[in-house]
Amino acid sequence: MIKELVEFGKRIRTGHDALKDEPISIDLVINKDGSFVSFSVIEKISRPAEAITAKKGKARLLLDKAEEVLSYGGEKSKKKHLLFIEKLNFYEGLKILRPVFAFYTSNRVNGVNKALEEFENQVEEKERGGNIAFRINALRIHEQKEIYDAIIERFERTQAEQLKEEVKICSVCGKTDFPVLDQPHGLIKRIPAGQTAGCALISYNEKAFESYDLKGNDNSSVCTNCAKNYVEGLNYLLTKGYIKGVSKHTNRKNFGPDTAMIFWTHEPEPLDEIDWFDKPDAGRVANLIDSVNNAKNNVSKHLNTNQFYSLTLSGAAARIAIRDWIEISLDEYKQNIAKWFEDVRIKYYDFNSNELQLFYPSLNQLAWACNRKEATDDPTISRVAKHLWNCALKNQKPPLWILPVVLKRIAHNEITSEGKSINTFTTARASLIRFMLNRNNNGGIKMKEELDFENTAPAYLCGRLFALIEGIQRSALGKDINAGVRERFFTAASTSPSPAFGRLIRQMQNHLTKLKQDKAYLANILDGEVRDLCGQIKEFPAVLSLEQQGQFALGYYHQKHYNFNRAKQNKDFEPLTENTEE
Repeated sequence: MIKELVEFGKRIRTGHDALKDEPISIDLVINKDGSFVSFSVIEKISRPAEAITAKKGKARLLLDKAEEVLSYGGEKSKKKHLLFIEKLNFYEGLKILRPVFAFYTSNRVNGVNKALEEFENQVEEKERGGNIAFRINALRIHEQKEIYDAIIERFERTQAEQLKEEVKICSVCGKTDFPVLDQPHGLIKRIPAGQTAGCALISYNEKAFESYDLKGNDNSSVCTNCAKNYVEGLNYLLTKGYIKGVSKHTNRKNFGPDTAMIFWTHEPEPLDEIDWFDKPDAGRVANLIDSVNNAKNNVSKHLNTNQFYSLTLSGAAARIAIRDWIEISLDEYKQNIAKWFEDVRIKYYDFNSNELQLFYPSLNQLAWACNRKEATDDPTISRVAKHLWNCALKNQKPPLWILPVVLKRIAHNEITSEGKSINTFTTARASLIRFMLNRNNNGGIKMKEELDFENTAPAYLCGRLFALIEGIQRSALGKDINAGVRERFFTAASTSPSPAFGRLIRQMQNHLTKLKQDKAYLANILDGEVRDLCGQIKEFPAVLSLEQQGQFALGYYHQKHYNFNRAKQNKDFEPLTENTEE
């Protein structure tokens, strides 16, 4: 994983190792004699500056925050300011820096003292946390070639001195070109649930983590060059990928409130299929499935193809927790995505078009299918999304603990404060149940995406029968029922059918009798279908296993949407429909 991040970092990095693009928010304008002119707040831009691995105990040459540049912030800022001056003194021989030294020494009253007095007057509070750069007229001092050359020369000299002390082989690149040091590798920013300042991927801060008389990060044996590359690569992949509202790259996806996934390929290549996990395109998905199926026999197993990588991570205080690492060929990646969409697709009745349509849920829809309506920070979402992503990319079985979580969410409809009924058995939840059953069936009955008249599994038939009994009650009593069959009996019927259906069928007879008075044709058809299903079931199971509860739920879903569709074909079936919001 680290090796591939290093390779990616090399690909995106430009310029010398001693330099790194850093943001600038404020220009500190001075005269050649070091006297202060003004502060100029600018729209944040990034320019090369001295690269440092971590800010703690360090300062950057000529570009830093107000605490370092001006000693702004009281007693706590004094140590930071001293570090800034100490760094500046390393370059005291540079002629171009004379105005800056005058700003701090010979012209201190009109320089740094006056700048500190005017800082709060000229810079609004919300802008004061940005980096400050020195400027004379239109030239930023730290961007001049003389400064860059001096930074690079000092960097290379320091590296050479460090290599003389002790030569160690880097555990990533296997070379001795760069030193292995006990120093921070650099902070990774924008980690969900991590510290705002950034988190460390590799860090040894206790003696319990150390061995063989090695200290701190020396234990990891990662050279300074590889460390910079993996840090740069991770920071790039974790960005949201937007510059002034324009998408630049999209190598990150969020899984719930505390987990993010990043992805890339060994060689640059577009990955359009990744976007389908957010917004599936039915036509393009179908084309992918067809092309993969047609190409399977033509792909050589021994052909070296481009590699796809995926890393799932979360914040853990000041560190990064790696939740998953995936490394597969790009051919396998496409085959597995095609298989994923085959397994998650399901049909539903679209009340707008009045017909059954094929539905491909997004990965987030499937993950949120396990969420409670009132919970916005449920960690279950992140855990489910991580497992589903792994299943999608590696064609694996999902863990069965997900199934009872989603089954718990569908027992009964929810009633809003306005009195509207909201269907909790959404199409996404039905899709997740089908996916769970088919990936874990171990050679058993495959659950189809629509009503399967050939499926004679007792649990599936019980689910279909329950949907018919519910439809009979609604047809006889109307849709405005306070507590219908589903609210009162779904949990019992889906776990212990034998005792539950005895009572359900007795109540159904009363509803059928009333329905025959109003809609005899519909009552006779439904009665016949109930008898047919009971005949296929023969004996109601006493208890259903977890997988069988999933079959029950899917049978119920399929029968309901089949009822919706046939109501379009025959007006006599209209009482079976319901207007619930999904």
